[in-house]
Amino acid sequence: MNWEVMIPLLLFVLLIFFIGIWSNRKMKVSSSFLTDYFLGSRELGGLVLAMTMVATYGSASSFLGGPGAAYSIGLGWVLLAMTQVATGYFVLLILGKKFAIVTRRFKAVTLIDFLRERYKSTTVVMLSALSIVIFLFSAMAAQWIGGAHLIQSLTGLSYTGALFIFAATVLLYVIVGGFRAVAVTDALQGIVMFFGTLVLLIGVVIAGGGLDQIFNDLMAENPNLVTPYGQDGQLTALYVSSFWLLVGVGVIGLPQVAVRAMSYRDARSMHRALIIGTIVVGFIMLNMHLIGVFARPVLPGITEADQVIPLIALETLPPWVAGLVLAAPLAAIMSTVDSLLLLVSSSVVKDVYLNYWKKDATRKHVQTVSFGFTALIGTIVFLMAINPPDLLIFLNLFAFGGLQSAFIWPVVLGLYWKYANKHGAIASMVVGISSYIAIYNYNSANGELFGVHAVTLPVFIALITFVTISLIFKTERYYFPGEVQ
Repeated sequence: MNWEVMIPLLLFVLLIFFIGIWSNRKMKVSSSFLTDYFLGSRELGGLVLAMTMVATYGSASSFLGGPGAAYSIGLGWVLLAMTQVATGYFVLLILGKKFAIVTRRFKAVTLIDFLRERYKSTTVVMLSALSIVIFLFSAMAAQWIGGAHLIQSLTGLSYTGALFIFAATVLLYVIVGGFRAVAVTDALQGIVMFFGTLVLLIGVVIAGGGLDQIFNDLMAENPNLVTPYGQDGQLTALYVSSFWLLVGVGVIGLPQVAVRAMSYRDARSMHRALIIGTIVVGFIMLNMHLIGVFARPVLPGITEADQVIPLIALETLPPWVAGLVLAAPLAAIMSTVDSLLLLVSSSVVKDVYLNYWKKDATRKHVQTVSFGFTALIGTIVFLMAINPPDLLIFLNLFAFGGLQSAFIWPVVLGLYWKYANKHGAIASMVVGISSYIAIYNYNSANGELFGVHAVTLPVFIALITFVTISLIFKTERYYFPGEVQ
């Protein structure tokens, strides 16, 4: 074990635990356990909101899987990945103030709370909870796998041993701290990611002999590596464009990101987060994926693509610097895992159990169930992650597509279209999810149909279905609480 690398990482993890303990103490004096544990009492400022969105969205697929794909495919994958720049901008711009105001009027703690109050339908709630559980288990498994690969690279432990250490660490501090710990930790992790990626990019460029030498080496190996089309021409313009939906506009439909749009303090915080989040996402995504491409001539022959980042950091940086830099992917993974854990836990505990089975539960009972279910979820995901796929980024993208197919139109149209109703929402979710899974399974090798990503058609089919069914079962115009009729 390389202790010069491990000590900075261990200190970083200890700092995260201190944040969890601090958050737990604040939560004990909070008037509402649910609002504090699952939403941080809606107290996020601009910097924390921006960084928690960046850290939640920047996951194992961004910091391990994405650079691994760029290492294999070339600069074309960097171009594809940059469609993520506008992610936070789209979420806060489209949901923005209205979503925050409406969810406060509904006293909504989760995205499903909003859907339940908007559509007044148990079926919508159950479909939403089921979608979150199914697809987020895939997303969480991807993060568990990424964390285990990172710890395995640094310690020399077996994959299963590294997986156990990562799972135990994340579960402990999420169970203790809740959303406030997650949000504050995300702010710290976002800053670590920002500077860590810059240091590593500089280190890789120096190790490669400068940009001219790196590009000459890439072209000598395969000229396609420096084109927008990938090493064997697999990245068509149509396929890359479809990622504007999957990892750009469509992120509005991701519950783990949308819930951030209901947790900020005021309009000033949201406006500041719009600017900071867009800049930071663009900076981090560009750096990480360029590192993946530039690592190819510096460290050729890496067979496990998801280990490109830890291996290149250990190769090009002094050990203690590598330890600090590798806190960035560890931060990204932990911040995404903690958010997903809380989201799945809140979907089952808050949206189903407390609303339909135990409406009169005491605060202590709610705490016990929330902590226990979070631990159960983590254990199940740990078991799922024992046999990992070759490239975890595709597992994460599968989860993204499924959630977007389910949620984007019930959320957006429910917020802005006066005739959106439960019939349209239910039909849209059923058609969106079933068509997405069918298309993905039809071409599971690369998850596409007609040259675009599998999510593209289901999202448009779900939109047509939502509008058509809502108009067929047209009811009176919907008025939000406090809205002038």
